Amino acid sequence: MIVIAERINATRKRIAQALEARDADRIAREARIQAEAGADFIDVNAASNPAQELENLLWAVGVVQQATDTPLCLDSASPQALRAALEVVEGDAVMLNSVTAEKAKMETVLPLAAEFGTGLVALTMDDSGLPSTAEQRVDIAGRLVEAAKAAGVGPEQLYIDPCIQPISTSPEQAPACLEAVGRIMAAYPGVHTTCGLSNISFGLPERGLVNRTYLACLIMAGLDGAIIDPTAEGMMDTACAADALAGRDEFCMNYIRRMR
Repeated sequence: MIVIAERINATRKRIAQALEARDADRIAREARIQAEAGADFIDVNAASNPAQELENLLWAVGVVQQATDTPLCLDSASPQALRAALEVVEGDAVMLNSVTAEKAKMETVLPLAAEFGTGLVALTMDDSGLPSTAEQRVDIAGRLVEAAKAAGVGPEQLYIDPCIQPISTSPEQAPACLEAVGRIMAAYPGVHTTCGLSNISFGLPERGLVNRTYLACLIMAGLDGAIIDPTAEGMMDTACAADALAGRDEFCMNYIRRMR
């Protein structure tokens, strides 16, 4: 499973403060602990202050790259900030977070992914808003795949996100996302799936339990990536066990090594 580590996100108060104060030690520590926990990509979001986002993102990218060799996932709603970061990021492996099926988004972000050969998180939402059914998610995913192909972005570069919503307010969304993941993986060979996992537990007690349980369900449905906190108690163990149960860990060797 492809783990995109979520902790360096300016929506978190301490990260926003570290960005404003240029606290390189805190940002570097967040990068290192996530890499050591098993992250495949370190997500970097610096959007606490829109007027300073580009400058903050470039600074954070530099700090994270000095702290770890783990590839980056550049997280911004600004195509200008994404391009600027792509021009300074090191290494061949990089991901963008994110594009949607909204016309303006596709016209600006898909060309960046094609030009720089990046991975791309693609959210199943369009100009009409968030989807409510599995059918809507699969339809939007199909449009994203076709638009990406036309722009020169191959299916293997796409990480389709079914837009998980809290079960505390929309309990029907959990099974809808599970169904959507399975159908997307079956319909579009080569495409990956990912998700902002923690959305599922918003507003609930013991959120970690809900997150881990749903992650296992999603992996069994076909999910092969997730945007998570790899340092959260039991999260990576659950992912490893679920991978083995889903038949994606030959002879359970990854699970055995982790448990040892």
